[in-house]
Amino acid sequence: MTDNIKHNLRVQPYPYQLEGIRFGLEKQRLFIGDEPGLGKTLQSIGIVDTANAYPCLVICPSSLKINWKREFERFTDRHALVLDNNTQTTWPYLLQMKMHHVAIVNYESLRKFFVWDIKGGSRAANNAPGRTGFRLKDVVFCPHINLFKSIIIDESHRIKDPSAQQTIFTKGIATGKDWIILLSGTPVVNRPEDLVSQLSIMNRLNEFGGKGAFLAMYGDGENLNELSSRLYSSCLIRREKAKVLTELPEKTRCDLYVEISNRDEYNLAAADLAEYLRQYKECTDVEIRRKMRMETLVKFMTLRSLAAMGKVAQAIDFARNFLASGKPLILFCSYHEIVDALCRAFPRAVRVTGRDSLTAKQAAVDAFQSGNAQLIICSIKAAGVGLTLTASSNVAFIELAWTYADCCQCEDRAHRIGQRDNVTCYYLLGQGTIDSTLYRIIHRKKSIANQIMASDDDIPTTEAYFNEIANAFLSEF
Repeated sequence: MTDNIKHNLRVQPYPYQLEGIRFGLEKQRLFIGDEPGLGKTLQSIGIVDTANAYPCLVICPSSLKINWKREFERFTDRHALVLDNNTQTTWPYLLQMKMHHVAIVNYESLRKFFVWDIKGGSRAANNAPGRTGFRLKDVVFCPHINLFKSIIIDESHRIKDPSAQQTIFTKGIATGKDWIILLSGTPVVNRPEDLVSQLSIMNRLNEFGGKGAFLAMYGDGENLNELSSRLYSSCLIRREKAKVLTELPEKTRCDLYVEISNRDEYNLAAADLAEYLRQYKECTDVEIRRKMRMETLVKFMTLRSLAAMGKVAQAIDFARNFLASGKPLILFCSYHEIVDALCRAFPRAVRVTGRDSLTAKQAAVDAFQSGNAQLIICSIKAAGVGLTLTASSNVAFIELAWTYADCCQCEDRAHRIGQRDNVTCYYLLGQGTIDSTLYRIIHRKKSIANQIMASDDDIPTTEAYFNEIANAFLSEF
C-alpha cells in the first residue's frame, strides 16, 4: 500500500503523512486534525486518489479554491474544476464525461450550485446572515450531488453550528458518501459541542450515542480524556509540529494562488505594460532604452500594487481561517492601504510599519512575543530585518518582496534562534498576475536575486534583473 500511495502522489511523503493516508483508507470517514503546515491537504488527496473515490467534491474557504485545484493536479493525474459562474450549469456534464474528476466550491456558494429549493424559504430570508428558518428535510438538493463518491471538507470548524445554512447544506451533500474527510487544525473551537455537527456530517454521531448522549457525557467539559481516546481510536488523526519536528525541513514554503477582485483594472494595466515593453525591445538608442527602463519599472510597481490590492479580501479570509486554529500568525505586506484594511478587519492585531514610532514597534513585538496578540501585521520594509518574532512558526506574505534575499529576511523573523518549530511560509499569489512571474524569479533564479542584497524592498534597477522580469512577464502575457 505504501508504494502505491507514493506512486499515485508522485512524491515521497513524510512517514507521518503516509500513516495518515493509511488511517484514512481504513476509516473512510474521519478528521485530519494536524497543525498547519503538516500536510492535511496532501493526506486527504492521497486517501481519495488511492481509493479511486472519484468524482470528489472539495468544500473549502474561498481563498483556498485555486490552491486545492493546483494540489490535486500536482499530486495526481486527475483534473480539478473550480465551480464559478462559468460552470454553474455545465459542471455535472464535465464530471459525468470524466473531463474533470474533482469539483471545488467555497462554503458561501453551496446553495448556488447544489440547492434547487428550500420549502418555506421566505422564512429564511428574514433570519440573520448564516442562520436558517428551515431544517435539512426542507432542502431540495440538486440530484447531481449523487455523482460524488467522496467529499473533502476543509476548515471544517466552520460547520460547527448545526443551525447554520452552510452546515445544513454540507450535511445534505455529504449524506450517503462512502468517503468523508474533514480537515481542521481546531475541530473543537470553544467546547465539545462544536464536534456534534461535524460528527453528524461524518455519520459517526451515533457511535457516541447520538447528540443527547454526547452532550450529556461531554457537553459540560467532563470526561474529556475519554472523549479524546474515543476520537483517536475511531476517526481522528492529529499531529503537532513539535512531535514530528525531526522529519520536517527547517523551513517550508507554500504558494497559495487566489483570485483578485480587480481583474479588469489589472488587465488594462498589464496590457499597457506589455505594449511598452515591446516598444522598449524595438528601441536601439541606449539612452532612450535607459529612460524607458526606468519608466517600465514604475509600471511594474503599479502592476504589483494592483495585484496586491486585489488580494486583500482573500488575504483576510485566509487569515481568519488560520487564526481560528489558535496559532499566532505573522503577516507581511507593504502598502499602507493594505495595512489599514487588515487593521480594520483585525482590530486586536498589532503592527510594525514605517508609520509607527520605535516605541510603538517594540510594544507590538512585545505583545506578540508574550502571547497577548495572535496576529502581527508587518511592513516588509520596516520589519524585514532586526526583529525576533519566534512566538509564531507561521509567516504569510500578502505581497512579495522584490528579491530572494528580502524574502528570506522576512521569513527569518520567525526562523531564528529561539524558534522550536518548523517554520511554514505562505505566499498568497494572485492568479494570472505578476505575482507568479516575480515569485518564480526570486525562488528559482536565486543566482540573480542573490546578487542584490538590498533590504529596503526597492525594486532592483540593474539591467540583468530588469531583463529577467521583463522577459518572464512577456512570455506569460
